[in-house]
Amino acid sequence: MVTIEEARDFLRVTDAFDNIVIPLLAAASDYIYVATGATHEQQKDEPLADTATKFLLELWTFGTGGDETEHKQRAIDNLLKALSAKVRGKNTTEG
Repeated sequence: MVTIEEARDFLRVTDAFDNIVIPLLAAASDYIYVATGATHEQQKDEPLADTATKFLLELWTFGTGGDETEHKQRAIDNLLKALSAKVRGKNTTEG
């Protein structure tokens, strides 16, 4: 999972923005769970979840519309699809 330090670094903000970044980190993890079924535990040390989280943070913090926002959203959607498929594959082999 993305730490607050990693989030600050990725967004290029200081700890003065923690009151915004911390709730967004929690929301991103919940968003990924709802979209993919990946539990918070499954999201730990999962590169797809980390990348999707960072892109979500960027989109939710700086998204202004236009082509760039659409490209980011498409990238997020594709990361979530890949993570969802990975989670489904793990769940079928465990059951």
